[in-house]
Amino acid sequence: MSRETAENSSVRTEEEWRSRLSPEEFRIAREGGTEPEFTGRYWDHRGDGVYTCVCCGEQLFDSRDKFDSRTGWPNYRAPLSEENVRTQTNVSRGVRQVEARCSRCGAHLGHVFEDGPAPTGLRYCINSASLNFAERE
Repeated sequence: MSRETAENSSVRTEEEWRSRLSPEEFRIAREGGTEPEFTGRYWDHRGDGVYTCVCCGEQLFDSRDKFDSRTGWPNYRAPLSEENVRTQTNVSRGVRQVEARCSRCGAHLGHVFEDGPAPTGLRYCINSASLNFAERE
């Protein structure tokens, strides 16, 4: 996808997003939902490759940084590139959360927690419905 096309992907209308995504992908990636634990297609996935944004195809996480947190969602030590995943802090019901979003199109990916393994100490807890997977060549 060209950078111009990618930049334009963030300004799609709600109708365009609904036509491109499954109802579950739309609910999670565009509306900020969360899938139930142990139900997503990638929570226990062991492939070798790169996880990409379901909305725009941006490369987000490398399978080498994936680890089993026993939480029921895919978890990563760090994004493939800090430029590809942005974070923002939200307060909901008095609880501080750090949300992870695709930098290219703004898709909601999941949340970042400070209880991950070394070397980052972070745990990017990501919804499977926000991701696609590309095997390493």
